[in-house]
Amino acid sequence: MLVRTFQLLVALACSLALVMSCLAAPVTTTEALVAAVNNGAEGDTIEVGPGTFELSAPLEPKSGMTIQGAGQDETIITGVASWKPSTKTLPDPEMKTQGLDTNAYLVRLPDKAAGVTMTGMTLRGPHVHGAIYGFGCTDLHLHDLRIQDTLWCGIRTFAMQRARIHDCEFIDAGGRWKRGGEPGVDGGITGGAIFAIWMKESEIAHNRFTRTQESKADEFYGIKCRQGKQSRIHHNTIEVNFSIELPFENDEDVEIDHNICFGTISIPKYAGGPIPESGRTFHIHHNYFRDSYSIEFVRNGVEIDHNLFDFDLQKDHGNLISGFGKAPAGGPATFHNNLISNPGRGVIWINEPYSNLAIHNNHIITRTTETPRRDGLFGFNRECDFETISIRDNIIECQGEPRPLLRSKESYESTIQNNQLTNVADADRFENPTTDNHPGLKEPLKFECGVHGELIVDGWQTRPAG
Repeated sequence: MLVRTFQLLVALACSLALVMSCLAAPVTTTEALVAAVNNGAEGDTIEVGPGTFELSAPLEPKSGMTIQGAGQDETIITGVASWKPSTKTLPDPEMKTQGLDTNAYLVRLPDKAAGVTMTGMTLRGPHVHGAIYGFGCTDLHLHDLRIQDTLWCGIRTFAMQRARIHDCEFIDAGGRWKRGGEPGVDGGITGGAIFAIWMKESEIAHNRFTRTQESKADEFYGIKCRQGKQSRIHHNTIEVNFSIELPFENDEDVEIDHNICFGTISIPKYAGGPIPESGRTFHIHHNYFRDSYSIEFVRNGVEIDHNLFDFDLQKDHGNLISGFGKAPAGGPATFHNNLISNPGRGVIWINEPYSNLAIHNNHIITRTTETPRRDGLFGFNRECDFETISIRDNIIECQGEPRPLLRSKESYESTIQNNQLTNVADADRFENPTTDNHPGLKEPLKFECGVHGELIVDGWQTRPAG
């Protein structure tokens, strides 16, 4: 009986503590916020009321903590004017923590923190290196945040697993430093709004990335990651010069889809890199690309399909897919069911020998560009294994200036068949036998993309949703 009574009292006390926690008033001062985080327990929810909270050192939320603001326009966390971390450590070392100033962030997660949530607030510079730093964090949940006006990056993580970053706004969140000088004067482009090293089983979705500075020195990356595995980047609107960069490391099963990309997606790896057991490194599909230098290559195990590439005739600076390396890459890669309007220099140019490339069921329309461009639409290294390269079942229309299909005589050894060609300058240099297949897209291209599907792609046309 005594044991049962004790159990009931414990349960009552726990329930009362939960009720009191729920009824606790939001913190309204910086001192109260810092005290709530420092003195709170793992799993606590800390509500932060409207106002501006000026920190002099990073907040360090414990595992399981939720820090809930009153809204992006209501709760603003920033640094005091005197908190100006040195920029001598920038650019940071990227792949290691030694030499990285982890105290130059508004929020520093304890190493291996689990289950931290932050939502409903603005995290703003201008003098800190970034907004949030974490090492070895799991189940990090960041949503409905505005991260603005930071020097190096917005969110900086190492070995992040099962993270969800969604419905956030990144404004000038990085790329504004000057080594050893006055912060914010000029900077490099190697920072990024989200900068993750070794990201696994994570989702980055429905975020908006914008840049208000016009100076080229202020350009930066939207999403930058050095090794992504089993992760998805989708429904983001990224209005910066390099939309997404995942270079060098051994990536696997990364899905990039339904984004609006005003800049490049960069995925190069020396010799194309290993192919994971699944057979796929990247699947890039149902995106809307606006820059003629859209995808930086090479990588093995890639599929690029069902995208709209829609370029400005006045900005014909890029090849849609560009590879700049020297080491031969074995592939494979497929480029299919895409719509391409106004490629600049060309559709694919790969400097290094590349094998096992299939280009099929695309519809390409070229028009006379500003320069104007007259190169072949596909440029391959003369040492490619052309028996493994196929260009088939495409519709290619050259309106105005004629364009060759290929740039080197060796490329004509590729398999070229059943393409519907209009005004292609070198059509007499290769056979193009017909088959029973239907040239062009296998089905109409229609999808929504960007933050919460804000834009509808309907064939060659786009329109705002709703």
